[in-house]
Amino acid sequence: MSEALTCSGSSLGAGESLAGTATRGKEWLLVEVRGAWGRDAVADSGLLPAVREALDAFPGNVILVRRPDRRHGVVVIRASVDENGGTAVWQELGSLDELPGAFIEAGDPTSGPIILVCGHGRRDACCARLGLPLFDALKPHVAPLRLWQSSHLGGHRFAPNVLVLPHGVQLGRIPAERAPEVAELLADGRIPLDLYRGRTIYSPPVQAAELMVRSLTGCDHLADLRLVSSESELVVFSTPAGELAVRVEERPGPAVAASCGVAPEPTSGWATSLESAA
Repeated sequence: MSEALTCSGSSLGAGESLAGTATRGKEWLLVEVRGAWGRDAVADSGLLPAVREALDAFPGNVILVRRPDRRHGVVVIRASVDENGGTAVWQELGSLDELPGAFIEAGDPTSGPIILVCGHGRRDACCARLGLPLFDALKPHVAPLRLWQSSHLGGHRFAPNVLVLPHGVQLGRIPAERAPEVAELLADGRIPLDLYRGRTIYSPPVQAAELMVRSLTGCDHLADLRLVSSESELVVFSTPAGELAVRVEERPGPAVAASCGVAPEPTSGWATSLESAA
């Protein structure tokens, strides 16, 4: 299949914007599961019924993770995203069999970014084709237990996709050659703005407004912005230089394939304009 016929190639070629496309989620549970994942990572990966039930009961997003170099133990990470950077705790179980009885709220606090690279090839070919080389490119620059291959993160057509927890920062279309730069920025609490899809705690229009404010001001540190209000089409962020208000309007986007092998469908995007400054 030529690049133009893949979902990621089609989206890029059509000029589809990354702004406002991040997956929504405040609570995240990462569970290490080795081996191949089915199309639905939890339902189709041969997990024991009790393990599936425990994961299905989690009140948030469940992501399976793995590292090819790990052979023993099962890492479980619970991350909660908020505007202050979020919190995360991790623990290591002897096996997946222990998960149903584990207290997932427990664990050792961890600081610094946890980087997930979608490599879920059975969900979409672009995720494996583009995600796995990015994972390999990041490995020399990120501590082992802070970098994982992950199951579906949302938005195959923006592959390679990265989710940074507990910050709730989602990135897309990351060239492998930019891995050192991206790793350095994330470790410093900064966002590569040209690769930014949005923060998972914000709705899509707020994500689009945030990116506009950051792009206008150059505020790429996670802590630079705070959401003041979001009413109707007007979104207000506080910045180090004062408040900025952005008007956000939904607009038709290009017709693209949401995943490889499916027909193109209409999309929507976000038009943003600066409303006022204080």
